[in-house]
Amino acid sequence: MAGTTFCEASALYNILNQYTRLSRLAEFNFLCLIDARAKGQYNASHIITARNAKWDSKGKLIMPVGVEVESMRYIVVYDSSTSSLQGSGEAIECAEALTKSSRYPVQILKGGYQRFSAFYPFFRTQKILYTIKELESLRPYPVELLPGQLYLGNYKQAINPYVLKDLKLSALVNVSEDSCHMFEKGNHTILHINVSDSVEADLYSSFERICVFIASRLNTGSAVLIFSSHGISRCSAAAMAFLLHHLKYTLGEAWEHVLQCKTNMRPNRGFVQQLSDWELHTLGRRMTDIAEPRY
Repeated sequence: MAGTTFCEASALYNILNQYTRLSRLAEFNFLCLIDARAKGQYNASHIITARNAKWDSKGKLIMPVGVEVESMRYIVVYDSSTSSLQGSGEAIECAEALTKSSRYPVQILKGGYQRFSAFYPFFRTQKILYTIKELESLRPYPVELLPGQLYLGNYKQAINPYVLKDLKLSALVNVSEDSCHMFEKGNHTILHINVSDSVEADLYSSFERICVFIASRLNTGSAVLIFSSHGISRCSAAAMAFLLHHLKYTLGEAWEHVLQCKTNMRPNRGFVQQLSDWELHTLGRRMTDIAEPRY
């Protein structure tokens, strides 16, 4: 089916968090979620911001009323359990119709609503449309780098008890100069790397310690959050260092992975050089040319 791909549950989780962040900038055409389930299922909870598809008098799925598909950057269709692009079903029929009028690829949520809802029950809601004030009150969760295991976020998210509970976070890596006594009352294992966000700051000497800590927590089944003050520079550098060490990614591959999950990530130039040195250390040679503009 041309123009249609699958969207993993983790990818939609990150898209939703990106949407809530961008919605405060009035970019309301960023995301459209379309519920293609049967009418009888509409009384169940919906994914946040979802809009119902409509049926004609013959029971055929038609385009949702009032949805300007051409301007939507992300279009995700979901039903109960779609897991293959082959065959028929509400989600596939809806996606086929959408691809004819959209400038962007249409994605089908793999496993459907039920699978996503099982992974992220805190995104359930009966609401379909939101006011501008309601959208502005939404707060994004940390993005997910490894499904159910590794997350990337900022200081406000790290001290939010609902975030810690919803994501079942029991280990945190604080890559900033800020410390917080709130964690002392909780059952959280914390690694604090006291480092400033400057091109002269040394994060390289802590990469080994960070990687060993995260790997040990993941091996015990703990979910880990890496965070810094704004969740942009220091924590993303630490996350990429772990991906190089743990998954043997090149710096380029780690960069693309983190960027896909968190579009506003940006290690400062000093950390980029240190990541290049870490690539040499972990892989035995430099595989990524950091002179390219994207770095």
